[in-house]
Amino acid sequence: MEKLDGEPDSYVLHVNGVPSSSITLSDPARLDFEYLDWMARIIDFQFPPGPLRAVHIGAAGCALARALHSTRPGSKQTAIDIDSALLDYSRTWFDLPRSPALALRAGDGAAEVEKFRPDTLDVLVRDAFDHDSVPPALQTDQFFSTCASILKDSGLYLANVPDSGDHKVLRSEIELLSASFAHIAAAAEPGILKGRRRGNVVVIASNTPLPAPELDRSLRTAATMATFLSAQPLRARLGL
Repeated sequence: MEKLDGEPDSYVLHVNGVPSSSITLSDPARLDFEYLDWMARIIDFQFPPGPLRAVHIGAAGCALARALHSTRPGSKQTAIDIDSALLDYSRTWFDLPRSPALALRAGDGAAEVEKFRPDTLDVLVRDAFDHDSVPPALQTDQFFSTCASILKDSGLYLANVPDSGDHKVLRSEIELLSASFAHIAAAAEPGILKGRRRGNVVVIASNTPLPAPELDRSLRTAATMATFLSAQPLRARLGL
């Protein structure tokens, strides 16, 4: 864990040498990682104010879960991580909310999602990595089908997809998700979507239409000026 210079209570959590969460203890709604800020904005546009039922696959420091707990009191969340020691450290270091506000569960995300009842979740976030890659079990037809089944019709699936510039992983995920969800979109910095450099792409899937114009305006005003692409422009950009 690294303390940020000049910040009395801000930290970056490293997992396997990779920065995985940025936490400010006094301001849980602060999301310094751009892709998490995008996710929070997308959630706020998709749902009216109020509590949500959310599951996070890949817990790390639970930055997004802390933010949702702060901005949507009464939410019930579950954070799943394969590393039980990491969950214990995060609970101790970051004073995380207790269950049922935030339950921490150690286990394989692909197996754990099978335990949730159909049509019960508002938000499902996949932000799990094995070093710099997504575990293959979290990129299968079966996994995406299960995710779609446990989400409500109005529910939202969000994934942090690492893109190396050739869009190979991104194309595969879009194709597989399209078999389980009616609406697919993505948000990223323009340079990443144009294949100029590697970085994070937030993939969005839902069976309810996404408010594309509003999301595009909000993401373009974010610090990184992200681009939002709905299904048709996204598929054209990726050559699908």
